Parts: sequence; C-alpha cells; structure tokens
Amino acid sequence: MEILNETLPLICASSRTDAVQEYYFSHKLREIEQMRRAGADIINLGIGSPDLPPSADTVFTLTKGASNPKNHGYQSYQGIGELREAFAGWYKRYFNVELDPCTEILPLMGSKEGIMHISMAFINPGDEVLVPDPGYPTYSSATKLSGGVVRNYSLTKGGEWYPNIKELEESDLSRVKIMWINYPHMPTGQKATVKLFEELVTFARRHSILLCNDNPYSFILNKDHLSLLSIDGAKEVALELNSLSKSHNMPGWRVGMIAGHSAYIKDIIKIKSNMDSGMFKPLQLAAADALSSGDEWYESLNRVYAKRAIIAGRILEQLGCRYDKGQCGLFLWGEIPHYYHNAQELTEYLLHNASLFITPGFIFGTNGQRYIRISLCAPEELLESALERIRRSQL
Repeated sequence: MEILNETLPLICASSRTDAVQEYYFSHKLREIEQMRRAGADIINLGIGSPDLPPSADTVFTLTKGASNPKNHGYQSYQGIGELREAFAGWYKRYFNVELDPCTEILPLMGSKEGIMHISMAFINPGDEVLVPDPGYPTYSSATKLSGGVVRNYSLTKGGEWYPNIKELEESDLSRVKIMWINYPHMPTGQKATVKLFEELVTFARRHSILLCNDNPYSFILNKDHLSLLSIDGAKEVALELNSLSKSHNMPGWRVGMIAGHSAYIKDIIKIKSNMDSGMFKPLQLAAADALSSGDEWYESLNRVYAKRAIIAGRILEQLGCRYDKGQCGLFLWGEIPHYYHNAQELTEYLLHNASLFITPGFIFGTNGQRYIRISLCAPEELLESALERIRRSQL
C-alpha cells in the first residue's frame, strides 16, 4: 500500500469567518491565563460575570428537579409553560407589560443567542443594521455573519449616550432593516426615558425598521424598570431581549428570552428550532423560581453593588478619569485623562505593571477610544487591592 508523504493543504474556512474576529475577551483571557501560569497574580476587573450566587431557592429547585428521573428528556423548543408564564408575570410586575406566555415569549439559552437568532431571522444579504457606537460587539458580528451590513450610529457623552434621531432621519434609511438599542446602556450605564423610547418607536414605525432592545441591566443599581414594549405601538415594530445572567446571578446557566409580537416569535422559532433544542427542564424550573424573587432580592443585590461602585469610583479617580456617578448596570465607565494616547495604552500599562486587567473602551466602538470600563463583579477586598496596586504602580 502506497503511503503518501505529501502534506495536504488545509481546507479553507468559509468567507463569513473573514467578516469577524475572535471576540476580544476570548483572546485576552487566554493571555491573562498564560500570565497567571507564569506566576502573575492578575486581578480581573474586565468581565461582567456576577460573582455572587443565585438565590438558595433557585439552586434548591434545580437540584430537586435534577433528581427526578422524568426530567432528563428533550424539551420543547419554545420552553416549558412554567418558564414562559414566569417571564410574563415578571414583565407585568416590573415593567407593566402584558405578554401572552403562549405566543409572545421565547425562552433562550442566554440573550446573546437571541441576537444571532434575530439576525438570522430578519436580515437578508445587503440589509443594513443600525448598531450603536459604543455598543455590545455582538450586534456587529451577528449582523456580518448573517450577511448584513453594519451601519454604526454615534452615541456621545454630549448627546447623553442617546441616538441622534434627527441625524438618522436626514440619512438614507431605505435599506435599514434592524436597529439595535441597549438601555440601560452597556458600556456607559445610561438609562432610557419614556420620551426616548416613544421617539424611537415612532421612528421605527415611520421607516419600517425592526427596533431591538437588549435589556439585561434593568435591575442593577436601577429602580426605574423600563421596557421598550411598554410604549404604545411598540409590539408592531419592536423586540426585547432579557436575561437572568445579571439580574439573578445566573450567567453560566444561560437563560434568557425574547419578547414581542407573535408573528416575530414564529419567525425566530424557525431559526432557533433548526439550531438548538430546549433547555434542561430542571434549569427552566429553577429559572422560573428565580423570576418569582421579590423586591428584597434585588435590594440585597444592589446594596452589594452600591458599595463596590464606590470603590470602583475611587479607582477611576486614582487613574485621573472622569465619570458619571448616576450610572446603572454592572460597570463603571470612565473617560481617561488627556495625557494618554488612548484607553488601550492605559489598560496595557495596568496589566503589565500592576497585574490589573480593566477593559479598554475601544472594543465597544470608536467612540470608546478614550474610555475604560470597570466591572463591579469583584468583592470589595479585591477592588481595594486593585486600588492599592494602582497607587504603587507609579502611573
């Protein structure tokens, strides 16, 4: 038998992989892990992964459900009724939004999954998608992977991190299919107002644009729970994503949802049902339990984050940054001093001279070049240690 010694050329990946790059945190965490293996004690204040546990009742419901041998089979692509009803009750209780749990709610394996499902369901090749700058990078990558064209719209401190609707109206919107918004906003921590949402819904209706609000931060350092779907006429042109990752300390559980008009949900199920299956039933039962948590749950959580935000603010001040103390969400967003060329210069210095990782704002868009983001997902002691390292680093 002849043995071939020739080295075959590798099979090329699809051209769509050229449209995106590896997620910033994916390669950065790999670099940090290499530094740790080499002996560096890195403090990570970059990732918004809650370090606190879910409620004890939520964990108990999961373990109890997992012990039932009848709960280990495939589940519905639309999620179990208990979870959809729990989401509907949660939206009614906190957002004053009526949702039909049978037709207007679709549970997801995290809201990040939903961004891709929405993009696949509604974007045709060449369709334009309005993406905030700064904003969550996945809006752009999902658009590109779906064959759409990213069209950034600018959010600035001077504009209160709100879209300039007048400026958008003066541009050609004929090819725009989707507009992504994200309030409370990540990374800036800006809250929406009813007036803003009303203007956006009117704008979307006038131009037949699907308005998608990514809303996972409503409960963190924020008592003004506002849903885009609470606006009159929103359901005809809007979808809203939500998640238990931040509000209920369940990032690794991967539980989220899409809410909106039943016709849109049907379109999304066509994509979702061909890409994944239903979540583990005990996990869904536990998520439903988490959604029944009362006000005391959110209040206790926010007492912790409020204390952490004070120390994170001191870190920003030590770095010479300016920031808005009225921010909500899991992060503090700060503007760097003029003497740094950009945020990456500062964050790389901190990583290699103070063993401290803070997120540079450029990963969220060009308007983030002079900003940094600090995560509140770290104990007070660790935040104090980070502050002390900065003081010793001779910045």
